[in-house]
Order: sequence, then structure tokens, then C-alpha cells
Amino acid sequence: MEEKRHFLVPKHTILPPEKENEILKKFHTTKDDLATILYSDPMVKKLKAKIGDIIEIERESPIAGKSIYYRVVR
Repeated sequence: MEEKRHFLVPKHTILPPEKENEILKKFHTTKDDLATILYSDPMVKKLKAKIGDIIEIERESPIAGKSIYYRVVR
């Protein structure tokens, strides 16, 4: 059964550890430098993410197209 989500809530995904390292190397950064998403955020709770996980957020825009953001759970 496909899960329904509100059209205003962008797609959130927990990155697996191997992809985390790939992304951090690609952007020459560390988890400490990433923006934060709070552990109390409803999407973090829904995904059952843990503190320290990196969340990939995929937003759609009619003007900019698809944008991907990364946030670390704190």
C-alpha cells in the first residue's frame, strides 16, 4: 500500500552510512557543518531517524525544478 503524504511536505529519506560518506566527501564537509533538523520534527519521528542521521530532503519547484538538501538530526 502506497503511503499518502501532503503535497506541501517534501520527500524525506534517511541516508544509508555509505551514501553519507559519499555526500560528505562530495561537498568537503562534516556532519557538524550541515544544517540541523530537530529530533522532534514530525518527519524525523515518522522516519524513525536517530540523532546523527543525515536526512535527504527533495523539494520540487516549478521554477527551480528539483532541489536536494541535507540535514543532520540533532
